[in-house]
Amino acid sequence: MATFNTLSAALAAYDAWLKDAALPLWWRLGVDHERGGVLEALTVQGDPAPAPRRGRVQGRQVYVFTTAGSLGWTGPWKQAATHALDYAFEHFQRRDGLVRKLVSLDGHVLDDGVAVYDQAFALLGMAMMHGAGGYGRDLPAEAAWTRRGLQALRDPRAGFRETDDHPNQSNCHMHVLEASLAWIEAGEGDWDSLADEMAEMALSTFIDADGGFLREFFDEDWKPAPGDDGRRVEPGHQFEWSWLMSRWGRLRGRQDALDAARNLFEHGKRGVDARGIAVNALWDDLTVMEPQARLWPQTEYMKAALALGEEADALAAANGLWLYLQTPAAGVWYDKLRPDGTFVDEPAPASSFYHIICAIAELSRYDARPG
Repeated sequence: MATFNTLSAALAAYDAWLKDAALPLWWRLGVDHERGGVLEALTVQGDPAPAPRRGRVQGRQVYVFTTAGSLGWTGPWKQAATHALDYAFEHFQRRDGLVRKLVSLDGHVLDDGVAVYDQAFALLGMAMMHGAGGYGRDLPAEAAWTRRGLQALRDPRAGFRETDDHPNQSNCHMHVLEASLAWIEAGEGDWDSLADEMAEMALSTFIDADGGFLREFFDEDWKPAPGDDGRRVEPGHQFEWSWLMSRWGRLRGRQDALDAARNLFEHGKRGVDARGIAVNALWDDLTVMEPQARLWPQTEYMKAALALGEEADALAAANGLWLYLQTPAAGVWYDKLRPDGTFVDEPAPASSFYHIICAIAELSRYDARPG
């Protein structure tokens, strides 16, 4: 039986969970008040789970706390966001402006390498803080420095080459688009060209010309990668790209982008199972590849449904996501749901908070629409 019968009821529950439980907990225990920065995880019992720190998580938590402020949380959102961003500049920023991958608990460098994905979240965090105002650095200049450094990761054919096992991939470009749109929304028009490049690459390359779904991995010529990698289709990324292409399409008045967003959403729904849960991955014939279901695709299902005005799907996603939040301590989450309906017993990754609060923000904006 569904937990929520209306989107307004879902919003009321999510808003209370966020402001009364999650944000106070992650401010109190998810922020390292002694050494700086933010933690990688809390246990589902609400205790710290210390681990080496990734650059991407600092940027994501800046997003979380600045978004909390925009949603009306009266807690110390600005202090928390500043705390995370200060730590990122001090411990993760390299001399070339790029963000390194990993530092130890005491801030010593463990991996000085860089990833496109990490730069995108550093840029997103800076954009959100710039939009919130009142930070002690010139954030547009800092972001421009990081963006210049990012050019070293350019692929000679198109886009960027990631530094992991899949150098030619769609995912890191998605987050560069997200960061670029955030800077545009913060009033910085010189990010238009990068946003347009990423969106156009989705239309021309990442989205399969025949199937209309988005692929994950490619070869050096930006054709589908050989083997199983090239056949992987993730429902969560269909939804996430749908949400972004909806935003870009409206910004540019591009009906082709809006049509693509609709098609991506419909293909993503092929991965929503009988429980109303979006599974991890499909094959490119849209049959199930990975029936396990992480938390984040549920948030993207809700965001895309709201962007397209699909209220029944948004409500289904809100009910599905709510299952992941039923933890022993209020304010954390389960990350992985097995096909048998049980959750994997492991800490709640801080990185998921970015997905959750973004979905709640979309729900809040949708509920506040006139009429």
